[in-house]
Formats: sequence, structure tokens, C-alpha cells
Amino acid sequence: MAAAVIAAGVAGLLVGSFLNVVAHRLPRGESLVHPRSRCPSCGAPVAPYDNIPVLSWLLLRGRCRNCGEPISGRYPAVELATAVLYALVVLLKDDAVNIALGLLLVTFLVPITLIDLELRLIPNRLTLPAAVAALVAGVVLDIDFVPEQLIAGAAAGGFFLLAAVAYPRGMGMGDVKLAGVMGLYLGLNVVPALAIAFFAGTLVGIAVMVRHGAGGRKKGVPFAPFLALGGLVAIVAGSGLIDLYTGTFL
Repeated sequence: MAAAVIAAGVAGLLVGSFLNVVAHRLPRGESLVHPRSRCPSCGAPVAPYDNIPVLSWLLLRGRCRNCGEPISGRYPAVELATAVLYALVVLLKDDAVNIALGLLLVTFLVPITLIDLELRLIPNRLTLPAAVAALVAGVVLDIDFVPEQLIAGAAAGGFFLLAAVAYPRGMGMGDVKLAGVMGLYLGLNVVPALAIAFFAGTLVGIAVMVRHGAGGRKKGVPFAPFLALGGLVAIVAGSGLIDLYTGTFL
């Protein structure tokens, strides 16, 4: 188990490095493969020995070797966060389908969160492949789980669609699609995921209005990060939260 968790963490570092590229290039219509990584300030190509996840950034003290300009700490933070999440999935899940779905969901949620924070956009070029990957994993690894996937996906997406129709300024179609995709990955555990997302989003919305007064209503707050938070909590403790609720209130 220790070896598997360590391997997952290392894989997460490497995947996280690529997800930084995805988050920057995909919404801008750029190739994810060419050209290779460059300094955002001077445009100099990053040498392979300066592109080791987290370590290279630390050794270079967060600066470009060529021009000395600072390189955002977001890059190692994303790499490290992806590594930790990958390791947690492997540590806490004990069957192939849940491990595969957990790793895939993390892989898609990270760039979706980054893109929505920066551009207020959830690209179809991520949500569509995410939906396909979830269904393929279910069919290949546990076909008995597929009906639950489909029901949860339809229910989560349908619920968010109603919210978007009722309050179009507060919910976009990208959020609707992402909620449906999360249902495909989480099954019944999408319920606590959405509950956590709404709770966290409401708290932040109230904080924004308290800080900015009446003008706070005009400040859009991207919702994908809250959905991602709920999804990650559901991966780690979704079943436990459902058991706690049913044991306490039902």
C-alpha cells in the first residue's frame, strides 16, 4: 500500500505539471504539446532539468533561469495538490473502479477549477471527455455501477438546470454540465458533493456582499471551485457523510 500511495503521488506530480499546461493553453485554443514550456516573461524555452515538478521551482527560487523574473507559485502548488489528491485516492479507495474514477475526476477538476477562476469558463473540451471517460471506466471496471452513474448524472445535471433556469445570473450552463459529470463519477455520493458546494458557495457569496455592500450582488463568483471542493470531499468521505446523515436524521 505504501508503495502504491508513493507511486500515485509521483504520478500526481507529473500529471499536475501537465494540468498547468492544460489550464493555460486549452481555453486559448493552443496546442497542449507544442511548443514546449516557456518562461511567461521572456519566452525562453524551459530546459527539461528546469521542468521537474516542484523541485525545479524550489531550486530556482521561483525565478526564470534565463531572465530572473518571478514564476508564479501556482505552478508548484498545482503539482503538489494533484500529487496529494492522487495519493489520497489510492490510500482511501479499495477497488479498481473507485480508484480509477477518483483519479480521473481529480485530473479533470484541477484544470476546470483553474480555468473557471481565471476566465469564468468551464470548457466543453474538458467536460465532454470527462463524461466519456467516466462511462468507459464504469463499463470496463464495474458495469453494475453504470445505472447509478447515469441516474446520478441526470439528477445532478437536471437539478442544476432548474437552478440555472430559475436564476440564470447565478448559474451557467457550464456549471450544469459539470454537475452532471460529477454525478457520473460519484454516483450517490454526488448528493453530499452538491450540498457542500452550495454551502461553501453561499458562505462566500454572503462574505462578498458583506464586504462590498449592495455592489457585491454584481460581482460574479465562479462556482466550479465550489463544485470541485464538494467533489473532492465526496471522493474522500462521501459514503461516510451519507451514512452519518441517514444514521442521524432517518
